[in-house]
Amino acid sequence: MSFDGLFTKAMVDELTRTLKGGRINKVHQPYKNEVILTIRANGVNQKLLFSAHPSYARVQLTNEAYDNPSEPPMFCMLLRKHIEGYILEDVYQVENDRMIIFEIKGRNEIGDVSYKQLIIEIMGRHSNIVLVDKTRNIILDSVKHVSFAVNSHRAILPGQTYIYPPEQNKQNPFMVGTDDILRKIDFNSGKLDKQIVEHFAGTSPLFAKEVIYQSGIANRATIPTAFLQLIERIKSGELVPSIMSTDNKEVFYLFPLQHIKGEVKTFSTLSELLDRFYFGKAERDRVKQQGNDIERLIINEKEKNEKKIEKLESTLREAEKADQLQRFGELLTANLYAAKKGMKEIEVIDYYDEMGGTVAIALDPRKTPSENAQKYFSKYQKAKNSVSIVIEQIEKAREEVLYFENLLQQVQSASPKDIQEIREELVEGGYIRDRQKRNAKKISNAKPILDHYLSSDGTEMIVGKNNKQNDYLTNKLAARDEIWLHTKDIPGSHVVIRSKEPSEATVHEAAKLAAYFSKARNSSSVPVDYTKVRYVKKPSGAKPGFVIYDNQQTVYVTPEEELVLKLKK
Repeated sequence: MSFDGLFTKAMVDELTRTLKGGRINKVHQPYKNEVILTIRANGVNQKLLFSAHPSYARVQLTNEAYDNPSEPPMFCMLLRKHIEGYILEDVYQVENDRMIIFEIKGRNEIGDVSYKQLIIEIMGRHSNIVLVDKTRNIILDSVKHVSFAVNSHRAILPGQTYIYPPEQNKQNPFMVGTDDILRKIDFNSGKLDKQIVEHFAGTSPLFAKEVIYQSGIANRATIPTAFLQLIERIKSGELVPSIMSTDNKEVFYLFPLQHIKGEVKTFSTLSELLDRFYFGKAERDRVKQQGNDIERLIINEKEKNEKKIEKLESTLREAEKADQLQRFGELLTANLYAAKKGMKEIEVIDYYDEMGGTVAIALDPRKTPSENAQKYFSKYQKAKNSVSIVIEQIEKAREEVLYFENLLQQVQSASPKDIQEIREELVEGGYIRDRQKRNAKKISNAKPILDHYLSSDGTEMIVGKNNKQNDYLTNKLAARDEIWLHTKDIPGSHVVIRSKEPSEATVHEAAKLAAYFSKARNSSSVPVDYTKVRYVKKPSGAKPGFVIYDNQQTVYVTPEEELVLKLKK
């Protein structure tokens, strides 16, 4: 639990310095559990993110771009009514818990002064965002509604009195001394880190383990010293926001944690740290929820075509035995005098065999010898005619498999808006039914929204992250002499450098974008082809996003997430 009560305190200090006294100009709710306030403070517009996501709950300033729905949710509309244009008077933490209260003052629609509280409760899957009328202490609304049937202590519903979560009766770590610590910890019971979490408010297992690690030999002298030193560091603001990366996970905290061995990345602010840590995480989770049905359909279609290829190849192998069917028909015709109706098999001399051996020919006892011979000739003709058809069907099935492999890669690196475009593509392809037929014309005419990047020398680079975007970027937007890139023989995005003669550094950076937004994201030395747009062609009747190209050169690069973040426009 990285976002503990101590982290919350530090975040409140950061928000107070940056936002206190600012005016709330805009309210957006891009996703079900997230709200963004645009606050004008100290001459700068700041975006304040509230998240009540079950796994990624937090409060922070953000520089990330979020796509807003065409119709704002009801909670967003209510926030706009009650707090847009209001002043953020204060920000504070409740005790040392993961609760932050934003005190907001303004005038209501009839001109009277109105006081509101926007309360964020960071409690894992129980996290919530609650708007309260401070004067009456009445809940106006919340992101999540909780009834007494779910929580017997309190209900989070419009019209209910707001009640704080139950107190945990822990000591405030900022208000304790050595004696207080020693009274709370039983050194004979062991599990000292768990005891710290149990007795001191706002402490997490991460903080407790760091106390134990910095204590060296944990005893009555070293534990209080290490505990108070870390608390003093937080109290005085000596913070170095850090992400610690090990082989299997990433964690963040207010400063590098010495008990976690691995790569350490530091940031200038807590909000910058959270933007980096949660980059893509919450979005991928939303994509997984929104695109779960699409991903399942794509996997099913891919597997269906793979099985179809197996059956067709089996049919092809049978068809390749056509010469043997013709041979049996001719041998049987030459030996009609020896065959009789009712026979199940006949053994005849194989005059095709140089050694003069015999061959057994299976017969249908219900047919005459002549009818059996005709049956073999019919099977031969059918098998001979089917070869070209089967080969064509195998080729089409392989194209389908390649198409769905490409779509699967796009879903795995998609944003929510990309998922919607992939869904539209599948509707247009007839793979799923259109659930919004009334908007079909409007959707088909809409221009895809592309991701833009700037290279180190300021050259613009554009990435298409699904087939609709790729087709639009390559076939409509890009100029003929601009540079086009794609991973070599690997499903991935189209990338265009908006320059006729880009520098070598820009080509390498664009190649890293192409590799990052491909199936080879986690690989090294990824081959990326690049050529001029004029040499990229879409064959007639080809699947969306499919192109052929020539006159290409190849560069080998290793994808870097840090570079992608740095180059994002």
